Amino acid sequence: MTTTSEILDNLGGAALAGSCLALRPLLRPRYARWGASDIEVMQRLPGDERVPAPLLVQTLAVTVAAPAACIWPWLAQIGQERGGLYSYELLENLARCDMHNAERVERAWELQAGDRVRLGPPGYPVHAVVDLRRNGWLLLSGADPATGQAAPLPQPGQAQYANFSWVFVLDERPDGTTRLVTRNRLDYAPRTFGMRMMWEWITDPLGFVMTRRMLLGIKERAERMGGSVQAAPPAIRDGH
Repeated sequence: MTTTSEILDNLGGAALAGSCLALRPLLRPRYARWGASDIEVMQRLPGDERVPAPLLVQTLAVTVAAPAACIWPWLAQIGQERGGLYSYELLENLARCDMHNAERVERAWELQAGDRVRLGPPGYPVHAVVDLRRNGWLLLSGADPATGQAAPLPQPGQAQYANFSWVFVLDERPDGTTRLVTRNRLDYAPRTFGMRMMWEWITDPLGFVMTRRMLLGIKERAERMGGSVQAAPPAIRDGH
């Protein structure tokens, strides 16, 4: 059953989305690095090399009062077919994403290299897990919605492509907290007015709003239930 707090949270998300869409030129310098320090914005992260000359970059971060081993199980089960995205579920389902945010860790859902992370039912955008280091980082790339395979990197002179990387990094600190840092990088062609409107004026601000809530959703779950998943062993699945 949907609670009043969930409704209010999603209404706040809708208001934030509207503000970012309407005021993108003013707000982007701030939202593109929400929560991130200067060092985190500048440091090289896994996957940066996949999009060497991005047109758009976002680096977002949040401090989680839990070790990386408590955060990883939540992060490693993201996706429509697994634990959801821990974001604004009501807004996602208005777009028919059929998203359901998990409040538990399921070992069978743990992502492995080559798996897909769906943002909705078949036909909706999907990402592929390019690489990962357990309790360290998870690297996604834009994928073919039909096959779930990572799109090939664009070749010199290629006239049409969308090259996207999305990484989540867990950086443990001596005080027992962990910085959860995420970065997405996008390059695309052709750079027509229509493509700019789609990627820069719509996808970019909406992506920030949903990703920000996702980080907070992971933080809430790891801090609330971290002790129960800290010692969870790797998932055992056929073929892995």
